[in-house]
Amino acid sequence: MSSVIATGLTLGYGPVVLAEGISVSVSPGRIIGLVGQNGAGKSTLLKVLAGLEPPLAGSVSLAPSTTTVGYLGQQLDVASDDESIGEWLARRTGVAMATMLMEGSATALATGDPEGDKYADYLDSWLALGGADFEDRVPAALADVGLVAHDATARVSTLSGGQRARVGLAGLLLARFDVFFLDEPTNDLDIAGLNRLERFVNELRARPAAVMVVSHDRAFLENVTTDVLEIDGNEKTATLFGGGFAAFLAEREVARRHAREAYDDYREKHDDYLDRAKTTKDWASKGVRNSRAEARKKGGDSDKIGRKFKADASEKQAGKASRLEKMAERMDEVIEPRKVWNLSYEIGVAARSGSVVSTVRSAVVERGTFRLGPVHLDLAYGDRVAVTGPNGAGKSTLLKLILGQLAPTSGTVHVGSGVVVGELDQARVPVDGDATIVDAFLGWYPKSTIADVRTLLAKFGLSGDDVIRPARLLSPGERTRATLARFQHEGVNLLVLDEPTNHLDLPAIEQLEVALATYPATMLFVSHDRRMLEAVKVTRRWHVEAGTVTEELM
Repeated sequence: MSSVIATGLTLGYGPVVLAEGISVSVSPGRIIGLVGQNGAGKSTLLKVLAGLEPPLAGSVSLAPSTTTVGYLGQQLDVASDDESIGEWLARRTGVAMATMLMEGSATALATGDPEGDKYADYLDSWLALGGADFEDRVPAALADVGLVAHDATARVSTLSGGQRARVGLAGLLLARFDVFFLDEPTNDLDIAGLNRLERFVNELRARPAAVMVVSHDRAFLENVTTDVLEIDGNEKTATLFGGGFAAFLAEREVARRHAREAYDDYREKHDDYLDRAKTTKDWASKGVRNSRAEARKKGGDSDKIGRKFKADASEKQAGKASRLEKMAERMDEVIEPRKVWNLSYEIGVAARSGSVVSTVRSAVVERGTFRLGPVHLDLAYGDRVAVTGPNGAGKSTLLKLILGQLAPTSGTVHVGSGVVVGELDQARVPVDGDATIVDAFLGWYPKSTIADVRTLLAKFGLSGDDVIRPARLLSPGERTRATLARFQHEGVNLLVLDEPTNHLDLPAIEQLEVALATYPATMLFVSHDRRMLEAVKVTRRWHVEAGTVTEELM
């Protein structure tokens, strides 16, 4: 039974600490969902556990030492532009390295080189990783993820984002690791791909293998996880919750409520002691003043007994006040829980466009062997449209066609008057370059002050160091937030979102859904996020498949 065990990890870079005190065992049969805000250190933790980066402190160990570990990052790490699908799959499943080591030791064994003594171990590793039948399994794995048309010799660099996601999924299906670390494997997968990924991860659990996965797909997390590890970027801590994602949400809510109740109870008692101490002190002080005033009024030593009695009473009151203060000091301090931080997404609305936003008549788009259409659609002001369909079907092409950004091979497209488009495409490129994000916004909006820009960005979870880094260093999730911030500032009346939940953390996705629910103008969005498709109310759906667009009124 193979495990990766982390003890007392501190994550970060340079002097910046992201999280500390992380101890967790990624062991057979456990599917641990890793969640937290963007920038909290989730990807860093995966890389540390996979042995790709060192922690700032703490240790990671394998039990046993022969445990094999696989890591799949958010982007396919293509070794070169010439790397083929087959080469990528062999490298990412560990088969390529295992083959090289085995063959090298076999040669050494034949020549009497001491390195040949390792041949048996290398052979066992090669067999464990599935090297013996790897090439025979590749075509079936590619077909399983819908890449029948792409044989193993095709270059990875020529593939679309959706196709790359499928290659990544094929790599998982072929892998025979003991422990898997998966960073956003659901990004860019269509519904069929998501279902296949879920089946595979549940098969790993039954094997049993061990998995830690970062994902913001709530349906996926609900369907596969046995535990959830939450990194709190504010407190810089990590907490493990048992029972899967649904149990995590419920338990976290209960824990937050109990923490708030415990603090409120502590604060109430602590303040009560101090308030009573203050009142008692006031009484004592008032008693001493009255006694002295009375003595001056009567003169001499008259009524010494009465004055002594009042002085003694005042001393007792002072002692009581002191005891109350000490009782407050001796209480076990309860730290105030940080209030759950809510983003403030809001999509700015431009002046109303004309009633006709876009009309598409018998439009056909042809690109090589790909054909979309003929398409015949009408988009009216106030329409809220969800665009669905498998990867490669032409959803993004349809959006560009409707916006007039792509000229049809035949047919016509007309964009109505007064349409102000706010587009979030899959590339997330509107914010880029060496300028900081603050400088970029000041360049776009010269009438704004630095304070104005910082306030705007903070509403979208971009603050502190985030806004003074070069824009090119922003994560995909941060790019998404920055683009949404532009929409709020500028105001749009046609909102076009292509896979908007990709790379966003869970709180940001939920807040985006709230913002879309209240957006009153025209909206088009492409999404494979099953929870978002359920949550956002639409007036119609356009389903794109095999180059054909069908419409369903809601």
